[in-house]
Amino acid sequence: MALKVSRQSQERKPLIELRRSVIPACDVSDLDSLEKIVKNTCEVPGIGGYKVGLSLAIPYGLIEVAKRVREHTKLPIIYDHQKAGNDIPEMGSEFMKAIKKSGIEAAILFPFSSPVTEEDWIRNLQGEGLTVLVGGHMTHKKFLESEGGFIADSAPARIYTIAAENGVRDFVVPGNKAEYVNTYRQLLEKLIGKGKFTLYAPGFIKQGGDIAETGQVAGDNWHAIVGSAIYKAPDMKQAAFEVTSKIK
Repeated sequence: MALKVSRQSQERKPLIELRRSVIPACDVSDLDSLEKIVKNTCEVPGIGGYKVGLSLAIPYGLIEVAKRVREHTKLPIIYDHQKAGNDIPEMGSEFMKAIKKSGIEAAILFPFSSPVTEEDWIRNLQGEGLTVLVGGHMTHKKFLESEGGFIADSAPARIYTIAAENGVRDFVVPGNKAEYVNTYRQLLEKLIGKGKFTLYAPGFIKQGGDIAETGQVAGDNWHAIVGSAIYKAPDMKQAAFEVTSKIK
């Protein structure tokens, strides 16, 4: 049975206007490189936004990072703290204040530590009108306990369920593990309803994922997060065109 949709969820405007797109992951180490990515890709049809992380946020600060992106585009910026949502619940408000002050619209949480922390961090971000993306399953090898990792096999489904129950409608799934993308899409369709949520998937190309394959199981609303295949390409604009052609 689908969850009762909260008023906040009903009124939520999608973070990205496109139903399917490519989000460049700007995992570069300086602002000039960030600016180069944005300038070369922001007008390519099918580019939906930009993901920035600690490689830029730590040395330059999110305010300056957002400023550089905004000089070229109004496409949404997603901050990936790698991995936020694992400190004590009270730190959720501090995280929210930092994101809000920067002018960035959305943040990714991977709340592995506690359901209480997950709920509090989600509510703090939502309370300020920020879009929350929740992930529960990462792309690398030996992640789940059954694979030799630390994370219980049941944990991702619990994380996604708690997020859905708290009004989250944007979820990060491992794009190079299509079978799990299919599993989590089916779970979320049961919880929320078909077409009422959006998936975001990293893990393509150099991590082995195939965009077309994942697109077959990700549903109508999903976005591929692609990093070095774009920003390390000799011609970033052409690389962006090639990658976005696979998302349709």
